[in-house]
Amino acid sequence: MKIKDIVNRDIVNLTNCEHEPIHIPGQIQPHGFLIGINLQGKIDFCSENISSYFELLHSQVLGKDFKEIFGSIAEEEISAYIKGDEVQDAFPLEIKLLGRLFQINIHKSSDIYVLEAELLFTDKEGLADVYKQTIQFVSQMNKTQSLKDLCALVAHGTREITGYDRVMIYRFDEQYNGEVYAEDCHEDLEPFLGLHYPHTDIPAQARELYIKNQLRLIVDINYKPVPIFTVDDKENKNLDLSLSILRSTSPIHVEYLKNIGVGATLTISLIHHGRLWGLIACHHYSEKNISPEIRLAAKLQGQFITSQIDIRQSNDENVNAQKTIEAVEQLTGLELPILQHSLDMIINTPQLLNVCNASGVSLLYRGKIYKNGVTPSDEEIISLTEIIENKTESDIFVTNKISDDFPEAAENSNVAGIIYHSLGINSNIIWYRPETILEVNWGGDPEKSIIHDSNGLHPRNSFEIWKQIIKNQSIKWAKYEINSAAQYAHSLHNQLILIMLSEEEEKYRNQSEILRETNSELENINWISTHDLQEPLRKIQLITSKMLSELDVISTESISNSLQRVSKSANRMSGLLEDILKYTRIKNTRDKLQEVDLNKALKSTIKEMHESIAESKAVIEYENLPEVHAIGFLMRQLFINLLQNSLKYAAADRVPKIVITASQEAVLIHDRFKVYCHWVRFSDNGIGFEQKYAESIFKVFTRLHNQEQYTGSGVGLALCKKIMQTVGGDIRAEGRPGEGTDIVLYFPCDPEDTLLPI
Repeated sequence: MKIKDIVNRDIVNLTNCEHEPIHIPGQIQPHGFLIGINLQGKIDFCSENISSYFELLHSQVLGKDFKEIFGSIAEEEISAYIKGDEVQDAFPLEIKLLGRLFQINIHKSSDIYVLEAELLFTDKEGLADVYKQTIQFVSQMNKTQSLKDLCALVAHGTREITGYDRVMIYRFDEQYNGEVYAEDCHEDLEPFLGLHYPHTDIPAQARELYIKNQLRLIVDINYKPVPIFTVDDKENKNLDLSLSILRSTSPIHVEYLKNIGVGATLTISLIHHGRLWGLIACHHYSEKNISPEIRLAAKLQGQFITSQIDIRQSNDENVNAQKTIEAVEQLTGLELPILQHSLDMIINTPQLLNVCNASGVSLLYRGKIYKNGVTPSDEEIISLTEIIENKTESDIFVTNKISDDFPEAAENSNVAGIIYHSLGINSNIIWYRPETILEVNWGGDPEKSIIHDSNGLHPRNSFEIWKQIIKNQSIKWAKYEINSAAQYAHSLHNQLILIMLSEEEEKYRNQSEILRETNSELENINWISTHDLQEPLRKIQLITSKMLSELDVISTESISNSLQRVSKSANRMSGLLEDILKYTRIKNTRDKLQEVDLNKALKSTIKEMHESIAESKAVIEYENLPEVHAIGFLMRQLFINLLQNSLKYAAADRVPKIVITASQEAVLIHDRFKVYCHWVRFSDNGIGFEQKYAESIFKVFTRLHNQEQYTGSGVGLALCKKIMQTVGGDIRAEGRPGEGTDIVLYFPCDPEDTLLPI
């Protein structure tokens, strides 16, 4: 019978360093021996060091029945322990082999039962201490609140139970870089707490084995690996030791441990939702082995952590999450008008930032940007919106490092993290977080974890603190923050839909009002065409007819009087036609609104009307007027009509006086809409009017006095109203019979607002 060893002599090289086949080393540690039994009961694998425990050579054992070597009683005990395919891994089997007492761990590798035997030693007094310490730990565990406190307690408890010089709770991030999250160590050792280690220190294949085999022990880092032999009856015959307790360790890892001065280690896997969350890493600075009971107690410590991760993380998050929930509830509970200016109230509400603990927020609605806190400029927000919409298909985008996804958007921005939610066409809300510069302390340079030199591959031998500065990223958004932002974005989307519906309803209402007023105007124009224009025309016809019939007898003086009457009627007709043209030419020109200084418009108007004012000896007083959103030439036309109206209806017994005042700050108008406005008031001391006519005087061709007393077309104040409608404002009249009239103009501060249908 031919035998061979299965040592993998090319276990690590330049080509397989990242995928080192550490599960098939073909060697074990020497503090126990290994045999592999096939399904027929024959010993198919045996470690060379079996001779250290029995007067047997591996060559004498291979190919023989287990019963033939160790007896039928031992075979029966092992068969009972295995119970078919169910291997007991909680406690090793205590069994006597050839007169010596062993503890045996058994697992199945393919079609081979792998038996790993260590000499049995049990410290009864130590076992009692372990039990006592475990009970105390459970009692203390219930008093901890946070996950970090629990991990610190586990580190301390594990060190007490196992006696290792240093115990660390090692936590992985998303990229499997590790951090020493908790630690308990001998007082004369340098602490590693808070240090970070690169993912290459524990490569992917090692992490896979930590998931399969949750306890790994190295008794003496200076051990000499023991080869495993097998019957040479198949090509490339090997043995997978993924679940082995005695498996020999990667030479790279052994050298790594030597470089940090470690003599023995115990590693316990922390598995959470099927993923390697972290490790309990125990280091001793000399040779050290522990009993099966202590191994189990240490493994139990790891299960305390993994069973509590969700609960403790939830406790840690609950306090902060409750604040975001309260912020969402307060926002959604606001009683807001279903109008666009309600967005001003929303954006300035502190709870909007508290929804996800952001430092800034922007709201884009139909091309208008509302902002609060630390945000990019309007141009950067528009650019960022376009980039996200062009490069992502989702309505939601979250990142704490925008430069990774959209480097062009991060070039000039003062933010690094965003939560983006689309709210429909040309509308979105974005929460922002600024760059947070982090200083990470690594245990050695993470870029030099594996070094290649003339002697081969080696792990780093320097573990001095290596500081890394991390830029261009914000604090990571927590899951509860992302959820709260999504919840409120949904509520805000519904609010915007209501606003849009309200705007459409108002638009249709305005259009109906326009149609109604247009019809009224057409009726009035039709009436003036058939009455007011006909009246001077009939006079012209009558006078000219009479003159033609009396040419022979009519005197020169009579002709002159008749021609004056004709001229007067023609002028009246001309004035009516001119006013009608002015009125009908005013259209909706709100898209052409500009900032107009009313002081300049008023001064220009007074200068233009100098002769009329001087003739009537009127006194005009005015104070500083505001700048408003309007159209310059229409403001001059407005002021001309208002001044002419006051001069026309001046009282005969007193000098005409017109006083023009204005609001120096914006005021809130509480009528149909809540809109901030500037007001301008024209007050005169004329004849006044009854207040019941305050609405009708603004209707086209409406006159309160007959043509004989006060000339005019009746278009002047209607023209003023139409001008104010054009700029989104309002005009109102207050009459005081025999004392005078006040005309008040209201100009919205926001050019998007309106007080009257246009």
